[in-house]
Amino acid sequence: MREAGLPGRSVLWGAVVGQRRDIALGALLGMGHQTGEALVPVLIGVAVDRGIVDGDAAGLLLWLGVLAVVYVGLSFSWRGSARAGERASVVAAHLLRTRLVGRLLAPEGGAEDGRLHGELANTATEDARRVGGVAMAIIVAVASAAGLVVGAVVLLLMSVPLGLLVLFGAPLLLWLGHLLSKPLERRSETEQERAARASGVAADLVAGLRVLKGIGAEPAAAARYRRISQGALTATLRAARAEAWQSGVLTILTGAFLALVALVGGRLAARGDIGLGELVSSVALALFLIGPLSEFSWVNAELAQGRASAARIAAILDAPPAVRSTPSERRPFEGRLRLRGLSYGSLRGVDLDIAPGETVGVVTTDPADAAALLHCLGRRADPDKGAVELDGTELPALDLAQVRTAILVAEHDADLFEGTVLENVTAASGEQVTAASGQHVSAASGEQVSAAITASGTDEVVRTLPDGADTPVTARGRSLSGGQRQRVALARALAADAPVLVVHEPTTAVDSVTEVRIAAGIRDLRRGRTTVLVTNSPALLAVTDRVLLLDEGRVAAAGDHERLVHEHADYRAAVVT
Repeated sequence: MREAGLPGRSVLWGAVVGQRRDIALGALLGMGHQTGEALVPVLIGVAVDRGIVDGDAAGLLLWLGVLAVVYVGLSFSWRGSARAGERASVVAAHLLRTRLVGRLLAPEGGAEDGRLHGELANTATEDARRVGGVAMAIIVAVASAAGLVVGAVVLLLMSVPLGLLVLFGAPLLLWLGHLLSKPLERRSETEQERAARASGVAADLVAGLRVLKGIGAEPAAAARYRRISQGALTATLRAARAEAWQSGVLTILTGAFLALVALVGGRLAARGDIGLGELVSSVALALFLIGPLSEFSWVNAELAQGRASAARIAAILDAPPAVRSTPSERRPFEGRLRLRGLSYGSLRGVDLDIAPGETVGVVTTDPADAAALLHCLGRRADPDKGAVELDGTELPALDLAQVRTAILVAEHDADLFEGTVLENVTAASGEQVTAASGQHVSAASGEQVSAAITASGTDEVVRTLPDGADTPVTARGRSLSGGQRQRVALARALAADAPVLVVHEPTTAVDSVTEVRIAAGIRDLRRGRTTVLVTNSPALLAVTDRVLLLDEGRVAAAGDHERLVHEHADYRAAVVT
């Protein structure tokens, strides 16, 4: 998670500046490399003067030997600079990804609001890579500047007009390159936004593929993705055209500049102001300058794309939290839960008092009511009016991490992660248990996990799997059926043994016989612990102490399940039909 009070952009560039040792090393080696490259034409000119003009064979061999040594140094300096630059870029990108993931997983939330999962993944990969690439761009820029300076100094020593031409012409080219990079920066930002959007939609379509097939919505979903993908393609082509235009114009300007340097050098040689070796050196230096000037064109493009990606990452890191956390002393909770005049989303003035150890069912006629209730109980959002209290203390007055530990909200669409079945079950309880090795943290924790597996019906799932509880589960649990995933997720919630457990529709994908068994398992395992079942399932509601009916965001009825079924038509319609 980002440091408190530190703006997102500072965090971004801090990740790059944090690699200053590698950047400094890479820049130093790069400067050495460019200096050697600039000296090569000079050495060739000296060899020409000694060996050809003066006819000194020994001098020619000597300077050729010096040239060979310089080339060996060029090889080592280039590799060292490239290695340091790549290391700085990769480490900076890794730090950014770590900060992004930390912000997205932060208890206060808010960073993921309004963004698709695929879009966030694209930002954490491609945008982080582009910002990390700024480290390499800095190294290349410093090295190229050194090459230009050395080349200009050498030209000044050979001829003042040539040196001045380079000293004044090179900055002008750099300024023009900066101006030409502005359209690329704007279009690169648009390209990344649309590409991230397309990735997000694609990820969501893949995640909901079974549902889409079940309702025959594949054509509509495919058409939607084609529209978004076409927009991303258009933005990419525009960015590519901007980059090509920038590179093309800079290439023309660079070529014209170098032709001017060669022309001035040739006229000076014709007048006898410089010798044959100096003419060779000046022309070779003009050709050498193509490299540093072209590198600056690449640096401008990298910085433009890096700035665009930095803005996208900063928007996530600086996203306002959904809720605020208040430091408080850790203490045990009995599990008394109270809602006082709760209004949030579709809920309107909901009052509810749940005693410690009580099991309460909540039936909703509108799914939006259930979603709003879960948001408030899990403190993913604070109510607009009213309050949620735990053991007499309003949730905002408690530490957020402590609230999440005391009140566990197990939502209907909870995902599994890549690992074994048992690792998924023990994830929320903090117990790292391996069935094959029998390594348990304690006997009590092992018993709790085993009881949760049985109560949720996961024991039946385990018996059908090739390696039992040690069977690997693919990402998001896609290797299991819907009913199997649902039971493993419920086992995970039960194994956590939270003082207050809120479960949302945990049995929609299982058969009626299994549902009855799971209902009894939840009742027995959670006896003495506060449990809220947000469901319209008669089997689950039958094991509750009492039920609350929410209709149009308000409490419409309260009582035990059997009485409400017989006496309240709206309740009967919600749970029976």
